[in-house]
Amino acid sequence: MELEAAKALGAGIAAIGIGGAAVGVGNLFAAFLSGALRNPSAADSQFGRLIFGFAVTEALGIFALLVALLLLFT
Repeated sequence: MELEAAKALGAGIAAIGIGGAAVGVGNLFAAFLSGALRNPSAADSQFGRLIFGFAVTEALGIFALLVALLLLFT
């Protein structure tokens, strides 16, 4: 296998983490919405945790993108 083909394959596999981050963000907001509809009085106290979870999940997605780009262009 050539080096360029291996780089492309590795970058493609590393990019799967971006899809995982998208699924994670969807699950976070779905769970928050479900909980907020069941108990609206507790929704305000949980909003900060929702934003923190969103930030961490997106950071992991950006990290996966960075790894994929590093594999591809180095």
